[in-house]
Amino acid sequence: MAKPTNDNDVAFVQAMAEILKENDLAELEVERGTKEAGKLTLRLSRTPRTAPSPMFHAPAAAAPATPSTPSTPETPAPPAISDDPADLPGAVTSPMVGTAYLSPEPGAAPFVKVGDTVSEGQTLLIVEAMKTMNHIPSPRSGTVKRIVVEDTSPVEYGAPLMVIE
Repeated sequence: MAKPTNDNDVAFVQAMAEILKENDLAELEVERGTKEAGKLTLRLSRTPRTAPSPMFHAPAAAAPATPSTPSTPETPAPPAISDDPADLPGAVTSPMVGTAYLSPEPGAAPFVKVGDTVSEGQTLLIVEAMKTMNHIPSPRSGTVKRIVVEDTSPVEYGAPLMVIE
């Protein structure tokens, strides 16, 4: 087997970066090749996207012209009510990276639907990780207010799955 060239490595890194981006992954680690032919270990990671800082929103010339900008940070009450389900107190998050399944098998009824009352310990969904089906129990009793993930969608560690109030 021919040793990979630098061009092949660059193309491989670019392809893996594209996979990271397309699947909205936070981290990816891959090994390619053999010890005899040359091994390439690649670990790509990125930080979660956050809202850009205010300096990116306003032109530099406009900042000195508006002395009232210090008063605007004092009124962030409306942003406290976030549409991000992870910010809600009843959010149930994924304990692992995997694939979410809302029903026990294809074509079957989902474990829960929006509006269902659930009890603590009741299975909400399954997260498949490394060919193992992990039942995700409800951490509390309450009503399912929102289901954030879609059936068969990939999930990250800590990603919101449902909101139970």
